[in-house]
Amino acid sequence: MGPLVPDIISNEFNYLIALIMGVGFGFALEQAGFSSTRKLVGLFYGYDFTVLKVFFTAGVTAMIGVLLLSHLGLLNISLVFVNPMFVKSAIIGGLIMGAGFIIGGFCPGTSAAAAAVGKVDAMAFIGGSVLGILGFTEGYPLLEELYTASNMGPVVISDFFGISRLLFAVILTLVAIFAFIFTSKIQEKITGKAGEWSGSRFRKMAMFAVIPVVIIVLIALTPSRDEFVMKRLEKKVATGECQPKMIDADKLAFELINNYYSYNIIDVRSAAEYDSFHIATAINIPLENLANPEYRSFINQRIKTNIFYGASVDDAKRACLLARFHGNANGLALIETADEFKALFYDVEPLGDEPTRKQLTVNLFREQAARKMLEIEASVSSLSKPVEKKPRVVQGGCS
Repeated sequence: MGPLVPDIISNEFNYLIALIMGVGFGFALEQAGFSSTRKLVGLFYGYDFTVLKVFFTAGVTAMIGVLLLSHLGLLNISLVFVNPMFVKSAIIGGLIMGAGFIIGGFCPGTSAAAAAVGKVDAMAFIGGSVLGILGFTEGYPLLEELYTASNMGPVVISDFFGISRLLFAVILTLVAIFAFIFTSKIQEKITGKAGEWSGSRFRKMAMFAVIPVVIIVLIALTPSRDEFVMKRLEKKVATGECQPKMIDADKLAFELINNYYSYNIIDVRSAAEYDSFHIATAINIPLENLANPEYRSFINQRIKTNIFYGASVDDAKRACLLARFHGNANGLALIETADEFKALFYDVEPLGDEPTRKQLTVNLFREQAARKMLEIEASVSSLSKPVEKKPRVVQGGCS
């Protein structure tokens, strides 16, 4: 169930959903004929390419779905776990599984579906799989070096070739369409029957094939949800149409030394700028990440008031308006920048020869406030660390 567990679906309820999905998946495999060895190995003999079509269709659909959900702001791709790539073991394992597929006529998933409907050869295939797993487990110390060789890490194909995800999506979709047409022609020659891409069917299939390409083009040409929101905020900030509530440095310092537990101080600069200096108890969430779903619950705390500051006043305003857009209308933006706050409280310039009473009072307050803020920072240092969302590694699936 991937990222839905345990954030949305409880671990206990997950088992029930997994059971329902497993039964549904097995039913779909059996109804599609994937419990038949003749249909499965038809890919290797050229008379039935259903397996290739299903795998390509599933891959392209999932790929476009991920891109579309990310474009709509419903999925954070950076939190999607990517399996590390071990080149040698992947090649050797692929050859072993391919040979087993041809000889046995099943893959792990289809063998379970076939065994469920009572096919003895599938049960024998599962038995062989179990023996292979046990053999690999017992012999792992001897195979470990080969198994972990050529580790490329969690790399994705688009990053490996230095191209965008959208360009790779177009390439893979076109490859899939070409594979469908090419294998259809091969199947026609071997079976003597017209394929899906022949005669009057060609136009109908072409209409279906163009749908994923159109979706990818729309994703490329339209702004993402985050870009759309930021564009609106930029317009509101520039025209003054929507101004957030502001707070000055002295007021913020007063609130910090007296009621720091009532505020979320959020630094929207980069991590490097945050590390060089930040206001006491501040938590770092860069402006470009502020709209990410993992920060919503933190920003929308009702018992605390958000105060945003950054490298510029406009950045603080954008952050405040962005938080308002996502449901928290009680945020404040700091009038001063981070550098200006530092200059006022920690890099104080000496007063002139004849300071006024007001200047002396303000100067004394800032000196005392600076000391107290340092004390507060030291006592709650764990709170000032940047908020990080650690991806969970969810094991499972068919591999």
